[in-house]
Amino acid sequence: MGFFDRLKQGLSKTKQGFIAKVESIFTDRAVDEETLEELEETLILSDIGAAGAAEIVGHLKEMAAKGEIKQSGSVREFLKKEMAAMLGSAKPLVIFGEKPFVILTVGVNGVGKTTTIGKLADRLRNQGHSVMLAAGDTFRAAAIEQLEIWAGRSGAQLVKHQSGSDPSAVVFDAIEAARARGVDVVIIDTAGRLHTKSPLMEELKKVKRVCNKAMQGAPHEVLLVVDATNGQNALRQTQLFNEAVGVTGIALTKLDGTAKGGIVFAIRRDLNIPVKLIGVGEGVDDLQDFVPEDFVRALFE
Repeated sequence: MGFFDRLKQGLSKTKQGFIAKVESIFTDRAVDEETLEELEETLILSDIGAAGAAEIVGHLKEMAAKGEIKQSGSVREFLKKEMAAMLGSAKPLVIFGEKPFVILTVGVNGVGKTTTIGKLADRLRNQGHSVMLAAGDTFRAAAIEQLEIWAGRSGAQLVKHQSGSDPSAVVFDAIEAARARGVDVVIIDTAGRLHTKSPLMEELKKVKRVCNKAMQGAPHEVLLVVDATNGQNALRQTQLFNEAVGVTGIALTKLDGTAKGGIVFAIRRDLNIPVKLIGVGEGVDDLQDFVPEDFVRALFE
């Protein structure tokens, strides 16, 4: 099965719980105040958010008033264009500049952060890049062990310290080692427990500062891993991490597990942070570049 087919399959719950409901509103019904109100409510419940829903409905109301939209088929095409426009153009994760390219990976526990790092390492290795993983989540011994397994599986190098040690020291050593060995990419794992608590956010800020100390300009990417099934909580997490360390891209996991999926639009519209990677399954190949046009097409096909 090609990735687009896997994407369609992975988005089937979102399609049934979101797009199908939206389309059913206008089946054999006019575009009027009642149907527009139902549409807005459905969009909000699908995690697009109040502002995004109001924007879409406002545009639809304008077009209906001009007589440009009269039937359900026209609404479908309007929604496809509107949602694609809300997502903007593709912003893939690109490796560039002086070696190593440093990716600081952040996110709360349970979102699939370490697994995403492992899949990304495997993907970059297959693209011909040498990769080093930094076990910066020193709070949990299990996190270090899990990253070690992924390093072995993907053929990446690993820098780790003992559980409980200073995460910044691990990060500094990893970047130094990568520079000495000519490694292309360093991917840093970080602790995710109770990141809304100030001390751990301060720890993350310190890790980011140490990255820059070890290599001017690092990290080159701050990748936030978000669980799509968390809905509006995912939006709040994104806000908090962005305030602390300046998120440059989102890796959205577990899209195959949610009937909402509108959170993709809310993150892009409300925070203007691009979704760069999406996970639509458990397989190592199920982490892919986020292509807005493909995403919207998969929802409507």
